[in-house]
Amino acid sequence: MNIINRAASILLLLVFFLAFFQDYVHGRPLLLSMSRPKPDDAALFARWLVSQSSWGVLNTLASDMGGAPFGNVVSFSDGLPDKGRGIPYFYLTTLDPTARNALKDQRSSFTISEYAIGTCGKKDPENPSCAKITLVGKLKVVTGDPKETSFAQTALFTKHPEMEGWPKSHDFQIYKLEIEEIFMINWFGGPKPLTVDQYLQAKMDSHTVIA
Repeated sequence: MNIINRAASILLLLVFFLAFFQDYVHGRPLLLSMSRPKPDDAALFARWLVSQSSWGVLNTLASDMGGAPFGNVVSFSDGLPDKGRGIPYFYLTTLDPTARNALKDQRSSFTISEYAIGTCGKKDPENPSCAKITLVGKLKVVTGDPKETSFAQTALFTKHPEMEGWPKSHDFQIYKLEIEEIFMINWFGGPKPLTVDQYLQAKMDSHTVIA
């Protein structure tokens, strides 16, 4: 009987591990710090999506490619868990084209998909109910404000601990996207009307759930 019980326990652990791994490869584990807002609350939903995400595609204009748009997968953070401010911060080096492009032309956009955080289930990433947001604005180096620099560095290193050990010789700097326009689709019927002020002033909820 002990052998049977032990075998059953091992089987349950194996099933749990496989289920966890399946969720993980579709994004990250489905342990979110905040519940998914209703799609009709555009400002809160947008802030939720940004705060729960850890990477996206940052687009800049490449002068060495005739001004063509250049998209690059980058990590980011908008603040500590449940204390995000909505402004995405990045840790970039000019050894990479994205930072070099921004220093020549600050016009940029940053796109995030809900699919990456694992809350879309089996929906295709292009399904309108699997949300996506693009923040459009100017990508700038964070300088001159010690408080903002400290906030951004803590936000980045907390969400991405590996960053702290990246080579100092690569001259990484903190950048931020100053948002000027927002495009978001989180349901059928086209993009949600959403101003930058509405987005930044949205009040974040903070109760822990499992999606």
